[in-house]
Amino acid sequence: MSKESKGERSKKLSSESYKGVRDFYPDDKFLHNYILETMAQTAERFGYVEYGASILENSELYEAKSGEEIVNEQTYTFTDRGDRRVTLRPEMTPTAARMVAKKKRELAFPLRWYSTPNLFRYERPQRGRLREHWQLNVDLFGTSSLEADIEIISVAHAVMEAFGAKEDMFAIHINSRAFMDHVYDFYSLSEEERYTLSKLIDRKNKIEKERFVSDLQNILKDKADLHEVFLRFIGENDFSALPEHCLNHKTKRELDKILQDLESNDIRNAKLDVSIVRGFDYYTDMVFEVFDTSPENNRSLFGGGRYDDLLAIFGEDHLPAVGFGMGDVTLQDFLETHDLLPTTTSPTDLYICVLDKNVYSWAHTTASRLRKEGINVAIDYTNKKAGDQVKTASKLFIPHIICIGEDEVENNTFTL
Repeated sequence: MSKESKGERSKKLSSESYKGVRDFYPDDKFLHNYILETMAQTAERFGYVEYGASILENSELYEAKSGEEIVNEQTYTFTDRGDRRVTLRPEMTPTAARMVAKKKRELAFPLRWYSTPNLFRYERPQRGRLREHWQLNVDLFGTSSLEADIEIISVAHAVMEAFGAKEDMFAIHINSRAFMDHVYDFYSLSEEERYTLSKLIDRKNKIEKERFVSDLQNILKDKADLHEVFLRFIGENDFSALPEHCLNHKTKRELDKILQDLESNDIRNAKLDVSIVRGFDYYTDMVFEVFDTSPENNRSLFGGGRYDDLLAIFGEDHLPAVGFGMGDVTLQDFLETHDLLPTTTSPTDLYICVLDKNVYSWAHTTASRLRKEGINVAIDYTNKKAGDQVKTASKLFIPHIICIGEDEVENNTFTL
């Protein structure tokens, strides 16, 4: 063996995980399971059923929706040995749409589906955003009614409540792509102007106000008379900047009805916010985002909306759909901020502390009998002192312990 190969062989590997992903030690996995299980249980209370799919998708699914440039820059995409372009899924909605399109004629609508997949995006890791995360996806296919929009927002609200959140801890901001399109039509904005303006609105809260004003003026440079209108309407959420014709339009009345019905369902932390347009281009009407109201974590947590035309990329007819996606990373930050994290517990019910090597057989028999009764039991084989074994059980969050020695075997009794 050459010196070079010996050196390569002796090189120490890093124990760090890949950048932007997480290892889940038992405490972390307990919290992760709690988050996913609470999400799933809440969705099921509303009649949603779970579906799943592989993390691998044909890249063309995202290229058709978002464009090849975005796929190449923001996803994990590679060519497999069969010369096929494959992408680790960056979101779940296109996969759900593909699955629905495949069996559209066999499925019974309306469909209420949910999933909790892991998703991958190649971007700079930061607070609330990693390269891999898990996400609750809740989607309602097959109805264009406002009641469906209201139900989806209600599910999102219920999930937050299920984690112990009070209404003053989060706020639901609602807008309508259709309403915004009507405003753009009224002011005769071109396709390019409305596209760039929507992108500016989507990042409004992430840039300085001066930058927002400057970019708005650049977009509307040939329409100087609209600068003040859109600055008040978008920059200050001032609906009075718009003419009565826009305020009386069907899309605005529908927004008002959604808010009224939410309030009648005891959801009082929702409000209209025209700065909400959502980044994905496939949204067609109602959109919403949920925000943490704490100054310590004042940010968007998750959102969703209506996407009625996504099946068109599969050559299928129009199918109304509405849904949302809630990531586990931003949710965990929210729970930490508001002191809502659960206390770690162990799935192990009982820890058997062994005081003498001669009683291992008796300990095994006892554990076996208890396991058949549905009790999860672990045995300590370290031969450490009783106090040290009790400390181990405590560190493992195991709630009950018995210590077995020769006296316990002789008397056939033990102390719990």
